[in-house]
Amino acid sequence: MPVAAAELIRQHCKPCEGGVPPLGRPEVQERLPAVPQWRLSDDGKRLRREWRVKDFATALDFFRRVGQLAEAEDHHPDLHLTGYRNVALELSTHAVGGLTENDFIVAAKIDLLPVELKK
Repeated sequence: MPVAAAELIRQHCKPCEGGVPPLGRPEVQERLPAVPQWRLSDDGKRLRREWRVKDFATALDFFRRVGQLAEAEDHHPDLHLTGYRNVALELSTHAVGGLTENDFIVAAKIDLLPVELKK
């Protein structure tokens, strides 16, 4: 049964120091519908989402808010800013070399953050 975004949003990330396996392909596929704007990397180890935001200041403000969320969850995405308004975020759990429930929790919560897009 697919996992719902609302279910992910209610959860909090759990500390991960490694020693547990990453989610398998079936578990990842079960969770992807909850974060439909995120794409799975070719190797299946990362989630990625891209935005084309209004301007540079908007991108920096968005990163600030993503950073606050990441600190609150103690799970941090990789942040990418190119061409002054092209924003991309990548999530993975480095300690396990792949995806965990934490990545989907943070992705679902990032999706709730408003950001002004380029028109």
